[in-house]
Amino acid sequence: MEADKLREVIDRTITDLATVGAPATWVLSNHDETRHVTRYGRADTGVTTPMRDQGHPTDLALGTRRARAAALLMLALPGGAYIYQGEELGLYEVEDLPESALQDPTWERSGHTIRGRDGCRVPLPWAGDTPPFGFSTFGSATPWLPQPDDWKSYTAEANQTDRTSMLQLYRSALRLRRTHPGLRGEEFHWLDSPAGTLLFERGTGLLCAVNLTDQPIPLPDTTSPLTASGPLIKDGLLPADTTVLLHRD
Repeated sequence: MEADKLREVIDRTITDLATVGAPATWVLSNHDETRHVTRYGRADTGVTTPMRDQGHPTDLALGTRRARAAALLMLALPGGAYIYQGEELGLYEVEDLPESALQDPTWERSGHTIRGRDGCRVPLPWAGDTPPFGFSTFGSATPWLPQPDDWKSYTAEANQTDRTSMLQLYRSALRLRRTHPGLRGEEFHWLDSPAGTLLFERGTGLLCAVNLTDQPIPLPDTTSPLTASGPLIKDGLLPADTTVLLHRD
């Protein structure tokens, strides 16, 4: 992701919708695209050719770190936000579904050359250590798409008990959206920041800083962190691929 292009998209969205008196609406993933935890872990983080990017190498640790930063950025912007089911659990695209399980019509229509969108439509994991992870209360029921075994670490139950989980990050950000005066209304303006970063202010006294570089950057002076997408570095540094919401002291 490139900071200048991201800023351009944000500006264009807010400006264009303001002409018709509509608030902006933000979304990171949906049921037709590769989950952004997977996309953000690739060399190309965009969706250039829908449904044809399976098999590209993905660094899930990097993708998750960037997904956390993107989520906090999205929830700090003015307007509405849509959260696709599973984003709040940190789910990744399931790219190794057996061909016999594929159900997207694209698979058949393409002559079995494009696997389609099933990888982002796998049923959510709720609890337990083995599939179907509590998805159904009927003992013999089987979900329409199989879940990966390692989703035991991504269940709602596991997220609930981990203070650093994706679910807890979303809850923290959503709590601030409801309670912090700076996140109410449409007030928004950019502040100067180093190349490869974003810095904006909402309302009075709430700042959002995003580091899209591969090096730590200093946080703005006279600010205190409210919540961050990942651990901050001592001495007032914001790590790479991290977003932080700040209160101006």
